[in-house]
Amino acid sequence: MIFLAILLMVCGLFIINGIYAYQTKHIDTFFLSTLWYYIKLVPLFIAASLMIGYGVKFLSKHVDNLSFSLIASKGIEILVSLIIGYLFFKETPTLRTGFGIVVILVGFWLLKGK
Repeated sequence: MIFLAILLMVCGLFIINGIYAYQTKHIDTFFLSTLWYYIKLVPLFIAASLMIGYGVKFLSKHVDNLSFSLIASKGIEILVSLIIGYLFFKETPTLRTGFGIVVILVGFWLLKGK
């Protein structure tokens, strides 16, 4: 069940971050172009939102802690953002990024230890 929860969150977050990254790189900044892009992608937004929601719900049931589940979702989102940033923009993480991830991991450890 925990694997399914994490898989759902990762897939949903990849979809959402991929949509925004693609828009940033390939969609004209003209309002109507952007609006039409989002209208076409409403089904993907709905699917991604359901995936993330059910991922948080399943993880919360498994660990019996909603705060931990939401923080884990944000941690996964940061990792997905790093991957999407590299795939779309060839951005490489810096030392500060690594330090930030370590801070998040320590936060997971402290929260789960309560």
